[in-house]
Amino acid sequence: MEATEPEQTPFEAVSAQTSKIQRQYQALLDRSTPFVPYRWLGTVTLLFIFFLRILLAQGWYIVAYSLGIYLLNLFLAFLQPKFDPSNEAIDNDMEDGAAGGLPTKQDEEFRPFIRRLPEFKFWYSATRAITIGFVCTWFSIFDVPVFWPVLVVYWLILFTLTMRRQIQHMIKYRYVPFSFGKAKYNKNSS
Repeated sequence: MEATEPEQTPFEAVSAQTSKIQRQYQALLDRSTPFVPYRWLGTVTLLFIFFLRILLAQGWYIVAYSLGIYLLNLFLAFLQPKFDPSNEAIDNDMEDGAAGGLPTKQDEEFRPFIRRLPEFKFWYSATRAITIGFVCTWFSIFDVPVFWPVLVVYWLILFTLTMRRQIQHMIKYRYVPFSFGKAKYNKNSS
């Protein structure tokens, strides 16, 4: 009696192949993680090609506007702390009546800045969105006729207002989401 393995169904074959491709894609993403400047250079290049396509094709302004809004949303999430100090201030205010903030004195607890959207996820989402936007520019269904200067002015106003609000929030709760410009200490401290 010879036991043979049952043949693989077409669905199982496709699932196995899809799983293999997903593992290879994830391995590629994992290998690209430490190369931050090169990843962002590729994304900026892709964004430049996208805008070049928009300018040369003289259309798909609504796709560019949607991409701009999405990238602005990602950037704001990248700038914000994971645990919002304004929410903690409200919680502290309810508990003991004092407004909370980030530590400023020696005796206060140190809490490192943890982003709401980590850099890698920001890069990955931005790159994926730019790629999807670029693909959308090849289909005429997404070429909605709009008066593009209104979209540009509206996006600039939206950018200005949201960034002003974000900077005010950063000043009020005393946090800096970037590591450059911060004091660096030596390991040999005495």
